[in-house]
Amino acid sequence: MNGSNSGRNSRLLFVLTILTGSFLLFLVQPMVARMALPRLGGAPNVWNSAMLVYQALLLGGYAYAHWLGRFSLRRQAAVQIGLLLVATITLPIVLVPLSPPAPGWEALWVPLLLGLSVGPVFFLVSAQAPLMQRWFAADPAAGEPWALYAASNLGSFAGLIAYPLAAEPMLSIHEQSWAWSAGYAVLIGLVALAAWSRWQAPGLQAATGPASMAAAPPIANVPRRTLALWLALSAVPSGLMLSTTTHLTTDIFAMPLLWVIPLGVYLLSFVFAFSERRGVTRVMSLVAPLVLILAGGLAMVSRGSGGLSSVAASVLLLFVVCVVLHGRMYDTRPDPSQLTLFYFVMSAGGALGGFFTALIAPLVFDWAWEHPLLVVASAVLMPVPRWLDWRWLPGLGSDMARFAALAIFACAVLVSWLLAQDAMTVKPGSGYTWLTAGIAVLALALVPWRHMFAGVLVLTMLAQGGLATIYTSLQGARSRSYFGIYTVRDYPADRMRTLAHGTTMHGQQSLDPNKRRNPLTYYGPGSGVGIAFANAQKLFGPYARIGVVGLGTGTLACYHAPGEDWRFFEIDPVVLAYSRNRTFTYLSDCAPNAQVVIGDARLSLQNLPRGSLDLLAVDAFSSDSIPLHLLTGEAFDVYLDSMSPKGVLLVHISNRFIELEPVLAAEARKRGLAAMIRNDYPSQKDGRTPSSWVLLSRDPGQLAALGKLVPATPLTPLTKPAPLAWTDDHASILPYIRWDTLLGRK
Repeated sequence: MNGSNSGRNSRLLFVLTILTGSFLLFLVQPMVARMALPRLGGAPNVWNSAMLVYQALLLGGYAYAHWLGRFSLRRQAAVQIGLLLVATITLPIVLVPLSPPAPGWEALWVPLLLGLSVGPVFFLVSAQAPLMQRWFAADPAAGEPWALYAASNLGSFAGLIAYPLAAEPMLSIHEQSWAWSAGYAVLIGLVALAAWSRWQAPGLQAATGPASMAAAPPIANVPRRTLALWLALSAVPSGLMLSTTTHLTTDIFAMPLLWVIPLGVYLLSFVFAFSERRGVTRVMSLVAPLVLILAGGLAMVSRGSGGLSSVAASVLLLFVVCVVLHGRMYDTRPDPSQLTLFYFVMSAGGALGGFFTALIAPLVFDWAWEHPLLVVASAVLMPVPRWLDWRWLPGLGSDMARFAALAIFACAVLVSWLLAQDAMTVKPGSGYTWLTAGIAVLALALVPWRHMFAGVLVLTMLAQGGLATIYTSLQGARSRSYFGIYTVRDYPADRMRTLAHGTTMHGQQSLDPNKRRNPLTYYGPGSGVGIAFANAQKLFGPYARIGVVGLGTGTLACYHAPGEDWRFFEIDPVVLAYSRNRTFTYLSDCAPNAQVVIGDARLSLQNLPRGSLDLLAVDAFSSDSIPLHLLTGEAFDVYLDSMSPKGVLLVHISNRFIELEPVLAAEARKRGLAAMIRNDYPSQKDGRTPSSWVLLSRDPGQLAALGKLVPATPLTPLTKPAPLAWTDDHASILPYIRWDTLLGRK
């Protein structure tokens, strides 16, 4: 009885240690990325770069755990606890003072900043999961350690969810860092207790476990085919997780709440895939082919409406693929003597998938082609459910089965062609639904032939939007940079050219020579910025000084008047190229002498002398997301320092998913600024779109003067201020999410 109780207590101790370490490991990920936002901006690739750093450190930690396993348990414990104690000199976690990157070097600078800031503790904490499992299995009576990995990922998932739902809303960044340091101290104590629980075990002083573990076979004894399979089964879910993250953060908001959804789903998949109870994994394997066709078939769609409902299919697809592929990896697990090698190869695959998605894809592809490629790879790697394998039916020979499969594939080609014709209509009817169902049934029949099934999946992608996506790329209408994917489209019937970032339009220009200087979209004459810029000289004289954060198509340049001094602040050289090569001619036609400063706006504005601007418009959208670091109190310090005492600050807050008016109201109240909002609802027939601009000034008379100049379009006072203004140290968007829009109810 005592031995049984001791075994249960020991198992509980190891589970608690692994849970604590994994909780801290994945709590620190969004914490450090959030800490870095004021210096990195809100581009979706910032989080992907952060994930790449974490995966590389995780790989290093697993390699270290594998190397440490060659020594006795006592030696392992002494080294690990000693290094954990040494790493406390890097706490509490803060960002290292690294100089800002030169334009174009962000993809390397971001990993360097994060690696130097959090590398030592992340490296050591990441090693604790495989080490604890190895120490647990060192006792012959303990049983197999694989289920502890499920506990590890449950702790990781809890850490991720805790950050946006509890840590970020309740604690400042400074307080979060100190709280994490306290948790790190608790972890050191638990690791020491785990080591002590094995310290006096008979026969363990000179080896790490039973004979099979003390003499672990070398890597050469593991077939290369098995190693390659482990790499592929871990790389594809990792890459798919990051490509899904890109979609979410591009079209909604660059924030931890959306960073953690794909990563949380990814981690949760390990809980089921590595569980001793295989029920969930088996169910996911059964439904995976259908999910791949129905949800994965949309992976090439490049035009969408955004919102949570539109990405739910992607999240479901990610979860099913991760459970199925990780489950197949678990089913091919080695003997516990190769435990640390198995985890090392698995982490190498994760890093490989991250490297492909975060670094290679943005350089090689003009669109997010990595996403459909990874979906197709998932189809090739998934296990074949026996209930769909009809090749074993009595009386059906292999030749007959192959002939039937080819006939089914030919039918799938025909149905996909019909589906493509229906998908190109403005409003697909019931035929679209029936054709989609038909191709799904045909695809399920081809599951035993993985490559044929993958072929039908590709046909479905092409039919449901892939052909249009490929056509746009072949036209050379896309550009991709570290900061996003841009698409230029011409509409000859309307004589209009548009610029889209992600799925959000960021400006358009008339192709009619007589109208190409007309301000369109959010910047029309009735918009807040249009009213202010058109009357700049009435407010500030003939030499008004005007600044714009965010160039876009350069539409605002059409308000330039002789004698005015204009500056644009743009972070992405690709956006400037559209004006330089005259894809959009607003800048060259209306303000050819305007200065364009490349770099982060906050840093660039800090370099201006105080009082350099009379009007400053902040219009720095990243797709439909606004970089959070441009709406904090520290950002407003920079804006107001750069402006004259009577200057007017204009902030564009048009957004489908976030109610930003209360945030700006709180900032105005805190500073005692005069503040108004202009909601413009023009006729959209002429290329103008509704917009919301907040106008703020130290001088109430300036806003009153604007109201008198345009009496037909009055500006209304701000209402509903938030309880607290945002700061770099503490900001949460949870209270301001438009859930109805996000859920697709509006």
